[in-house]
Amino acid sequence: MTPPPLPTRIPVLLYHAVMADPPDWIAEFTVSPREFASQLDAIVASGRTAITVGALAAHFATGAPLPPRPVVLTFDDGFADLAGPTGEALASRGLPSTAYLTTGAITPGRPCLLPPAPMMTLAQAPRLEQYGMEVGAHTVTHPQLDTLAPRALRRELRESKAVLEDVLGHEVVHLAYPHGYNSPAVRRAAAAAGYTSAVAVRHALSSRTDEIYRIARLILRRSHTVADVEQWMEGRGAKAAPYPDSLPTVGWRMYRRARALLRGPEFAG
Repeated sequence: MTPPPLPTRIPVLLYHAVMADPPDWIAEFTVSPREFASQLDAIVASGRTAITVGALAAHFATGAPLPPRPVVLTFDDGFADLAGPTGEALASRGLPSTAYLTTGAITPGRPCLLPPAPMMTLAQAPRLEQYGMEVGAHTVTHPQLDTLAPRALRRELRESKAVLEDVLGHEVVHLAYPHGYNSPAVRRAAAAAGYTSAVAVRHALSSRTDEIYRIARLILRRSHTVADVEQWMEGRGAKAAPYPDSLPTVGWRMYRRARALLRGPEFAG
């Protein structure tokens, strides 16, 4: 008999591209359309209720109730499939989700640190909402936010927010840190810029006591299978946040900051 799920553990899944032939730089974090469909079917079969990051953040901020067994699906960057087959696959199963868009990558002619890949366009952002997606910001150029000077950090956070608000016609209050890189200073800057939540990565399950400005997510790699997703839906297969940064995480941040002083802003990936 399968053990009952652990009720305090909330899987927040992080997807990137869903395509059969991705560019090499994103291939590790790409799921094929066929595997994606199987994973979505496993989520539906698990009996979990899909909610947006906004609903999860409202619980953290005000104690707003959550369904008994929530799951959150998130999508970073804004790859071309998101405004087409990926959005359709979610909508056909009644699965709301949250999409975080890198505005420089989806606006022709704008500089961006993301390498070339098939991307949606900024004009397609309203279509995501028609599919039942909540739209959040993922900075302008996709840098390592915890290595930026304060002025550059503010620009990345505020410009991406303003651009999305202009095309959507409403406030954008949710943020995803590129590659999950953040720090106490970055989290304070996110709040000051007007975001009410932010997601990191952390390779962990979230929980009802997670931190609203670094919500833990589980990143989907091409090596993950339906069995991995089923395990996460049971509240197993990863530790649960919140928990403090490890010493290696802190050391890696210090090294990247020193490197950025010599090289300038670098792609977070």
